[in-house]
Amino acid sequence: MTEETNPETEEQQPEESEKEHPEINDVKKLEIDKPFDFKFHAAYMAYSKTWDKIPSPNTRAELNDILTSLSKDEMDYSDFYRTIDDYRRQGSRHFEFSRQRIETQRKRDWRQKQTRSQRNQRHKGRH
Repeated sequence: MTEETNPETEEQQPEESEKEHPEINDVKKLEIDKPFDFKFHAAYMAYSKTWDKIPSPNTRAELNDILTSLSKDEMDYSDFYRTIDDYRRQGSRHFEFSRQRIETQRKRDWRQKQTRSQRNQRHKGRH
């Protein structure tokens, strides 16, 4: 195959998947990426990945509205990521990692506890 036929086969694959899911045909992914603007390009990549993960046409339309408002400077980047983060969590298929609180103590306190417990262990058998 030549290089010219490869893009044609890649274009046919999304059409086949759209035939399997007719509800996806309602909303199209926006193609307003600006590769020369790094911040917008990174935001577009986040939008694109989230859009691909979520099958709901209503949610996809909301994502399109969010990206449109960002491109028209109606929304700043921090608001964009805050808003799109909710949709990212909906589309993720893994469990959210929760961090546990790590309790620390001073070395002196640790030594005192160790000394006390060792002393109690020594004298426990004498009675």
